[in-house]
Amino acid sequence: MTDQTDGHLAAQYEAFPYPARDAREEAKRLIIGSPSHLREIDHWIFGGRRPASQPLRALMAGGGSGDGTIMLAQQMTTLGRPGQVTWLDRSAAAKRVVQARAAARGLDNIRLEEGSLLDLAGSDLGPFDYIDCCGVLHHLPDPAAGLAALVSALAPGGGIGLMVYAPHGRTGVYMMQDALRLLAPADQPPAARVEIAKRLWKQAPDTAWLRKNLWIDDHIKGGDAGLYDLLLNPRDRAYTVPQLAELVAGAGLRIACLVEPLRYDPDSYLSDPKLRARTAGLDRIARAALAEAICGNMGIHIAYCVRAEAPEVAPPWEDDASVPVLRELDGAALARGLRPDGILPVAFDDLRVPVPLPRLAAAFLSRIDGTTPWGAIMQAVVAAGASPEQAARDRAALVRALEPVNRLLLAAPG
Repeated sequence: MTDQTDGHLAAQYEAFPYPARDAREEAKRLIIGSPSHLREIDHWIFGGRRPASQPLRALMAGGGSGDGTIMLAQQMTTLGRPGQVTWLDRSAAAKRVVQARAAARGLDNIRLEEGSLLDLAGSDLGPFDYIDCCGVLHHLPDPAAGLAALVSALAPGGGIGLMVYAPHGRTGVYMMQDALRLLAPADQPPAARVEIAKRLWKQAPDTAWLRKNLWIDDHIKGGDAGLYDLLLNPRDRAYTVPQLAELVAGAGLRIACLVEPLRYDPDSYLSDPKLRARTAGLDRIARAALAEAICGNMGIHIAYCVRAEAPEVAPPWEDDASVPVLRELDGAALARGLRPDGILPVAFDDLRVPVPLPRLAAAFLSRIDGTTPWGAIMQAVVAAGASPEQAARDRAALVRALEPVNRLLLAAPG
């Protein structure tokens, strides 16, 4: 059963499939992001233990114009990974965009289904090993019911990748939404509302908080679809970390990873020993909430979730047969560019965090290619002059430094 707001939402995404995409651009680039990067799924959901030969059944729930769908399907194709990506959305306009994008890439591992994720429990879709729900739950009338519907289609041992809005980094957005509800009510035609929103943005004074928010730019760079989704969406709520954790727990899940973990560690920003003594007494969710509150620039939260009863098993970093992989990085190029002081500067939306790397970082990074196992890399590093003890210490230190920035992960075993 739909209400009036759902009708407005449906009209929005038929008029402006989101995000705006052109299939002709597929020849130029693959849009990469989180959640649902295949390397992240292998690592954060399956702990680098699920065999690559095992078919992956993935669902993109509320798949929109298909960024996650195309990314995952292309990555599976490129790596020769078996399985299928099912796109599910109510928008016929968005379906046409995804269909054209998949055709441009020649992808044959995508299944397109029109419908609502709320109907999953009564459908013949699933079960799925992995479910993506990116930017959808916060638009539903009952996000808890939506998440429960996803869990009903989740296979044993599987996991879910979520993205929801976060309040502090969206400062100014909801004020502008309030203004536009007065100037361009939701019952007006989408195109007319966009025109009014553009006019208001041109006229908004410098004191408008959205003008001061440097991390939100969909209304500037996202075209009409981006502006509509940000400022005119008829239903939009944001979640703090504790609120997201509560939503997830209510569905029988737990957060396995907040992307990127280092960003949610308050000690990344606080060097005062008295403050660190206090952060040490906080649990994981409270520490993440503190980081969110003091940084102020988190506009979204990305979380990989598994069932609450699933055992907490760390990826087998010390297994010499495991294969390290650098997510979207060239290890040799990174090694050549390391600073003499061993500090790797990492930026989280203009907030820079220094990440110290071990002495042998370059020796390891130059040999990490996504196919060579740790054992062979260790042998090469030792053969180049390092002691076995130093190599073991620096390997562990490199993992501690780069796994929390979502860059050094474990590949699925062959």
